[in-house]
Amino acid sequence: MRLAVIPARGGSKRIPRKNIKTFHGKPMIAWSIQAALGSGCFDEVWVSTDDAEIAQVAQEYGAKIPFLRPEELSNDFATTADVMQHAVNFFENENEIRPDYVCCLYATAPFVIQQDLRNGLSLIQAERVDYVFSATTFPFPIQRAIKLTEQRHVEMFSPEYFNTRSQDLEEAWHDAGQFYWGTAEAWLNKSVIFSDQSKIVELPRYRVQDIDTIDDWSRAELMANLLLEHQA
Repeated sequence: MRLAVIPARGGSKRIPRKNIKTFHGKPMIAWSIQAALGSGCFDEVWVSTDDAEIAQVAQEYGAKIPFLRPEELSNDFATTADVMQHAVNFFENENEIRPDYVCCLYATAPFVIQQDLRNGLSLIQAERVDYVFSATTFPFPIQRAIKLTEQRHVEMFSPEYFNTRSQDLEEAWHDAGQFYWGTAEAWLNKSVIFSDQSKIVELPRYRVQDIDTIDDWSRAELMANLLLEHQA
């Protein structure tokens, strides 16, 4: 049994109501719901929310709302791991069975595609790891990163790499913020995601964009004009 859980609380601060804000012609959360339903990966697609309006929109696009999330899991301090643990526990208590795999799919992931979800499922089944999640490469060597001092002067985080050629530096990856396949046991135990018990689905950088600020949203809208017309 395979379950998708889309966390979507109502209290987003930097972009108010961002989970149901219209993005490229439909509510933002609809992109994730439709990708999950169309992928063929899931027996059920849930939205975990504390907000009645988000729940209504999610249901209109085909997701199930098995509960309204309790207040203690809807504040600024609740983690994704807390929300996922609650959802898996709820499913097990209601159905008296435990899902085999549970995918956390973010509500603000309009560039997620069905094939990536299928690839993630295939990988976690084949590799028998705790998690498989989407990731992409940094566009610039992280070893060359700089910071500003209190006096606004420049310092390198790793000055020992100043004279190292870019092509000789190890490539670095980061979480793409789209989806996280996990075993039910991993979610229930809140096992660490970034560990040697995880694998990644590699995404091209042009399909990755966090959407946390107004600037992020504007950039995503520009990307959408090029990507979403052809997304499957």
